[in-house]
Amino acid sequence: MAERHHNFLREGIITGFIGATAIALWFLIVDIAGGRPLYTPDFLGAGLVSVLGRTSMPDTMFVHVAAYTVFHYVAFVVVGVFLTVVVHQAARTPGILAGLLIALVVMTMGFYMIAAAFTHSALGGMAWPQIFVANLIAAVLMLGYLWRTHPLLGGHLKRALEGTDD
Repeated sequence: MAERHHNFLREGIITGFIGATAIALWFLIVDIAGGRPLYTPDFLGAGLVSVLGRTSMPDTMFVHVAAYTVFHYVAFVVVGVFLTVVVHQAARTPGILAGLLIALVVMTMGFYMIAAAFTHSALGGMAWPQIFVANLIAAVLMLGYLWRTHPLLGGHLKRALEGTDD
């Protein structure tokens, strides 16, 4: 059975929105449970605004949350489009999935090592286990969406891991 035609840009945007929303909701729950609603996007947004330099916008929680939310969703859409392109390419080159799997593991471990290293710095307010759970939820949901919309992906992954190109 041939896989139906997919629009990688539309799928990538949906995939990115799934991941970004999962992380946003996770940290909203964590922040509310900690008694500080919107602490995480405010904290990260303040850092983002400071990196961008002085702007004509006021330095308020609303600006921080809005700036970080836009950045967060754009970044996840880029990741979503990349993942979708790789999934589409896997139909022709299954081995690309093995490379993606290795890259995801290496990047994830590197990210957690950096997060753990910053535990005693300004990022100390954001425990790495919370970041780990957020990213795990996002990854599972994003890959689950792609898995569901690409029923042949399992076969491509199996061939990639076995090293066959049938």
